Amino acid sequence: MSEARARLLSTASGLFYSEGLHSVGIDRIIATAGVTRATLYRHFPSKDDLVVTYLTQADEAIRTRVNAARTQDASPDDVVRTVGRFIADDIQSPGFRGCAFLNAAAEYPDPTHPVHQAVLRHRQWFLATMTELFSETGKPDPDPAARHFVMLRDGAMAAGCLTDPKPICETFLRGTEGLLKYRSRHQSDY
Repeated sequence: MSEARARLLSTASGLFYSEGLHSVGIDRIIATAGVTRATLYRHFPSKDDLVVTYLTQADEAIRTRVNAARTQDASPDDVVRTVGRFIADDIQSPGFRGCAFLNAAAEYPDPTHPVHQAVLRHRQWFLATMTELFSETGKPDPDPAARHFVMLRDGAMAAGCLTDPKPICETFLRGTEGLLKYRSRHQSDY
């Protein structure tokens, strides 16, 4: 990746996350990154391309963290806990403004739009990955457990930027423990 492209993407990512996708214009990105309009369009043919790249980079960062959790010498339950902890850590980080993907979906509700499609690809991967992780625990009903985990995460991400994130994260992590502890063949309905 060229230095100019990296600077553009870093600048746009920070602005998009902190201020919103629609509210940040190309002129602001160009001025903040200190590049020319031609440089921006050489690397990103449109603002939509830049937004999709921003989301793709966020997706790759999450995949890297989940894969790192999976490669640790940890029990399957502990891998799920690690994923939950990094979500809670993100929610409690300075400047947290919710989930980049949920925010993007709210700004781009058309399911055929490339930005919305990037959100869906990430969410489909995340749900499939959580289903695999819950399957690896050996407990029954990994599909509803994974869906429940994703819903807990979505709620924690939304609430975590509205109020004190500490109790939100404690509740989210308690819910994760509940999913690991209380699943049994007799309690398959969530």
